[in-house]
Amino acid sequence: MRAGAALVAVMALAGCGTKPQPATMTFKSRPDLTPPVVTVVKHTDGATSGYIFIAPKRDAPQRGPEIVDAEGQPVWFDPVAGPDQAADFRVQTYEGKPVLTWWEGPVASPILGTGFGHYVIVDGSYKQIARVEAGLGKDSGDLHEFRLTSRGTALITVYKQVPGSLASIGGPKKAQIADSIVQEVDVKTGKVLFDWHSVGHVAIDESYVPLTGPGSPPPGNPYDYFHVNSVEEEPDGNFLVSARNTSTIYELDRKTGDVLWRLGGKKSSFKMGPGTTFWWQHDARRQADGTITLFDNGAAPPREKQSRGIRLRLDMSRKTATLVRADLSPARVLAGSQGDVQVLENGDRLVGWGAIPRVTEFDGEGEVVFDATFSEGDDSYRAYRFPWSATPTGRPAIATAKGRGGLKTIYASWNGATGVASWQALAGDDRNRLESVGDPQAATGFETIVRADTNDDFIAVQALDVAGKVIGTSAAVPISGGLSTG
Repeated sequence: MRAGAALVAVMALAGCGTKPQPATMTFKSRPDLTPPVVTVVKHTDGATSGYIFIAPKRDAPQRGPEIVDAEGQPVWFDPVAGPDQAADFRVQTYEGKPVLTWWEGPVASPILGTGFGHYVIVDGSYKQIARVEAGLGKDSGDLHEFRLTSRGTALITVYKQVPGSLASIGGPKKAQIADSIVQEVDVKTGKVLFDWHSVGHVAIDESYVPLTGPGSPPPGNPYDYFHVNSVEEEPDGNFLVSARNTSTIYELDRKTGDVLWRLGGKKSSFKMGPGTTFWWQHDARRQADGTITLFDNGAAPPREKQSRGIRLRLDMSRKTATLVRADLSPARVLAGSQGDVQVLENGDRLVGWGAIPRVTEFDGEGEVVFDATFSEGDDSYRAYRFPWSATPTGRPAIATAKGRGGLKTIYASWNGATGVASWQALAGDDRNRLESVGDPQAATGFETIVRADTNDDFIAVQALDVAGKVIGTSAAVPISGGLSTG
């Protein structure tokens, strides 16, 4: 762990049998932030550059979108107010510029793993520039997908409880069913341009979810027979949709909504070759070479021994599916929910292991070049790697402490700033007239310890870029022990 970051294992053992809370990080300059500890297990020279993007949730004392560097240090952390959570945090392009996007809201049903919230877009200063709502009304959007298109639209998922019959699978004729909905929404106007419902397009009997016993919906919950968890626009304009509970990937006709073909499941349009069968999958994506990647959970309930990131090739004329590659965690991970596979620009694959708080990068030969874990219980729905450059609108934050003689300790940080190469201490008896003290000191991690030999009354820091240019200045605080979280 880099200098300035304090690791606190919060146990919170208020009573016998109480579950320990995840380990968190604390910072002198930002005591309001307690992100989870990210431990880098392996990082080789072959790892792709760029930051890791996760959104810790569930048991985390603080939940929210987080950017992490190659050493597991936070770059930006933005806690959301409970009971809300964040999901699907990543870099996308909006109006020709890189932006950060995520879903935010409460998880409506921990059993079903669905949510009712909205979608957020922020720019390179972390200023919100758009809030997207689903077509069913305010805070009705589900957490599983928020994908921007080059047309200024967003592909999203929605869940709605509707009445229906389960007679085809031996259930009651009058029941409640979870209808999985796919929408394309105009980001600026909110107009719904595409609206597809699983009910009416996919039969109930395609589901693998039992009506009774293990894996069945608890009393009071609708029968979630489909469970949409990813939507991808294909080059021809049609949609690739993943449904967990049918263990099937569907191609949908954009114009009619008809199912053009199925991959996997009970009614696969393709003959599944060796190693191609998947269970309870997530994140189906069409790649530039025509192959399809997905996260094969293999559970729950367990159908496989390990989860996999897999790549499949479809022969449309022969209707066959062939396994191109399978990436497996050396930790033999079996994730019962969530997960994703991101193909990086150099061909490496970044796998987020969903319910297991881990992220792994595999190179072209299938070797692990990066592997990191975060606190048990702090899982992230998906994980990504992206380049990102940002300068926050707020000021750097500092805290000070007295040392022996004139030597003072300054704790400096700037949440979200990616261009800070070093810190320059400033001091003076007038908070409005400060001068440099000593030489710039290299930035290390989220929070850097800066030493300053001075007896002046006030102290501040300047954030410098690699060229030595000032890109931010903190407020001046009393040298006796001040705190500024600009």
